[in-house]
Amino acid sequence: MKTPDKHENGLQAEMDKEEAQRIAEMGRPILGENSRLEVIIEESYEFKSTVDKLIKKTNLALVVGTNSWKEQFKDAITVSAGDDDDDEETGEEKLPSCFDYVMHFLTVFWKVLFAFVPPTDVWNGWACFLVSISVIGLLTAMIGDLASHFGCTVGLKDSVTAVVFVALGTSIPDTFASKVAAVQDQFADASVGNVTGSNAVNVFLGIGIAWTIASVHCWANNKKFYVDPGTLAFSVTLFTVFAFICVGVLMWRRRPSVGGELGGPRNMKLMTTGFFILLWLIYILFAGLEAYCHVKAF
Repeated sequence: MKTPDKHENGLQAEMDKEEAQRIAEMGRPILGENSRLEVIIEESYEFKSTVDKLIKKTNLALVVGTNSWKEQFKDAITVSAGDDDDDEETGEEKLPSCFDYVMHFLTVFWKVLFAFVPPTDVWNGWACFLVSISVIGLLTAMIGDLASHFGCTVGLKDSVTAVVFVALGTSIPDTFASKVAAVQDQFADASVGNVTGSNAVNVFLGIGIAWTIASVHCWANNKKFYVDPGTLAFSVTLFTVFAFICVGVLMWRRRPSVGGELGGPRNMKLMTTGFFILLWLIYILFAGLEAYCHVKAF
């Protein structure tokens, strides 16, 4: 058998080298017929509108405020259109609808009343905060007295009017604030936290301050301060049970197959909303039955 000599080995090595060089040159960029390239970057209006809305919502706390009483009264008597994302995307100014005019005339008294609150630029916002707290306390006292007189007129006990009308009136602002938080936030944490936080402030801070003032007053006059618990244990227990049920529903709705804590399929949204409203109606029902001694409290 003939073995290859050095000359044949050299030729083979040379051929391998040329083949490797040819393969390498195949992947090398070369100039074709067109030696120039023009790149045109077009703006995405859809993406821009999305970014603008996110920036607007992020800086919402910075733009909320007024500089003068003139601006506040002007805003109070002016009919403004409701917020609509579709109109923001088109860039067209939205005109007030019939519903906006109806809501304006129903709330114009409160708008003008709140316009007397000092602007946010006075004393770095402290004047607005102090006056707002004072007005809220005054209105709360008025609402409590009106609810009591309304209960006497229609024959309802104070506990029933407090659970139905007073509680509903004080919770409606929290409901709208939670709705805005749910729309502006990617998750439902802000809206759920707003509901629980506002109720915690109402119970612990509101009742705590009132009881503290009453205790100091009684102590200064050498008296004992005593609050009759009544059926507080029954109401707190019932409310706590329903609260755990609501939290359980929210935890169950976190499953991706359901659609998230908020939103999701239409049927799921309607079922969740109806279930929460049903819990509220059941609570009012039991509170009323207990108030009229149809259900024994503990």
